Amino acid sequence: MDGQLGMNGENAVVPHLMEQFLSPSSFDSVTNESETKRKVPLKVCSVKAGGMMSLAIDNLGMLWMWGNCPQQSGSCESGFSLVSSFTPIPVWDFHGHAVVKVACGNEHVVALVSVGETHKGEHLVCYTWGKNDHGQLGLGDKENRIHPEIVETFNQDSPWAVYEVACGAFHTALLTRKKRPNDKLENTCWTFGLGENGQLGHGTTQSALKPERVNELPQDAYLISVDCGLFHTSVVSSAGDLWSWGMVKGLGLCPDATFTGTDAGDAMSPLRIRGLQEPRFHDPIQIVCGAAHTVLVASDGYKLWSWGRGRSGVLGTGKTIDFVAPTVVLWPPLTDDFKDRELNKDTEDNLENKGSEEAAGTEKRLSLAMEEMKLLQSKLSIMEKYAGILHSSIFGKPFTEEDIPNSLRNSDTFDIAKEWEDMLESADRSKLIRLELFYRNMLAGVKDKQMKRRIQEIIKEFIPSSTTEN
Repeated sequence: MDGQLGMNGENAVVPHLMEQFLSPSSFDSVTNESETKRKVPLKVCSVKAGGMMSLAIDNLGMLWMWGNCPQQSGSCESGFSLVSSFTPIPVWDFHGHAVVKVACGNEHVVALVSVGETHKGEHLVCYTWGKNDHGQLGLGDKENRIHPEIVETFNQDSPWAVYEVACGAFHTALLTRKKRPNDKLENTCWTFGLGENGQLGHGTTQSALKPERVNELPQDAYLISVDCGLFHTSVVSSAGDLWSWGMVKGLGLCPDATFTGTDAGDAMSPLRIRGLQEPRFHDPIQIVCGAAHTVLVASDGYKLWSWGRGRSGVLGTGKTIDFVAPTVVLWPPLTDDFKDRELNKDTEDNLENKGSEEAAGTEKRLSLAMEEMKLLQSKLSIMEKYAGILHSSIFGKPFTEEDIPNSLRNSDTFDIAKEWEDMLESADRSKLIRLELFYRNMLAGVKDKQMKRRIQEIIKEFIPSSTTEN
């Protein structure tokens, strides 16, 4: 409706190709870049989506916007308005610089931009623009901005270098580290904007017009990722420690919640979030926040954790219930054993005992396999005994491996008629006499007339001609 899909203003239920980035033709028509640069095909390197806008950074460092974009308006008393753009448009304010990272809230944008024309690892400058009714631009006032302006706390001369940025609906969070190499490694989380739900983590519900430190975070923790939800903020450290703060009342975003007022959130200061199985999340990579839930990528990308409001299955746990503590996302496609273990968890105790359940399951499967082996061994032993008795009755000696016919040794098929014929042809007189006695004894014990006739036929066919010779 407002162009945030970058198409014709209509909604889309399936992915739609954005032809703006297929070739540099549209970019060439409005830029004065060199011939060499114009010949480079445009490639999107990063994307972000806010409340009613979308952003993309291409391989030339150009920032593109579509959806509700801040623009000059003569009809508005302040000269500021949000105008819908149905296709991506370039942000020319950064021409001659490279946009490296970007984030957006409902109606405001934050960008980290290189000092020079290209980014070569040097420190970045922080710019903000858009709606500023809660101070979310960090410029010290509540005036809206049509064009990007530098956040003076993090200008080129600031001792702090910004390396991560995130936006909630009406607040902003940044991660910084000290620029000077001789300083000890120190990084800080800064927040500003709307604070009435505790999402700034300053210990109050007051808003902030300028960046302020989140002082309750440990100074020795190196924070690697930050993100903002609708009214909450989360960060994770390289050691796998995780903190969240903000409006969690009724959303299940932070455990051990307390309420201190009608507008207070669960956590006005950072709360350490621990998993039910382990206090830390090993090898974390990124944390992201939805409106009322949080997702953590850990285990070097091989595992996902989520918690918060679980409606519509947004947590990926196989259920639609809320989780107040990080829970393993059922990804990637799991084995049947792991599915059974995860899908049948209904209580915290089940989660805590996952390791013991897995061991018990493995032990049970091993026990069943052993029982099956014992049963097969018992059947084999009975068959061997029967074969030995039958062989001894016919041939007068115990059954050995040498008595196994060659055709059965060398293939999976056994021609019993041919083997019987070969055995009779090679048998001596004593063996045939024993065969005759065996069949006559068998005949004496058979009451069925038809079976008796069949045995007599066998004796007449094979035995007499051999046993009557002297």
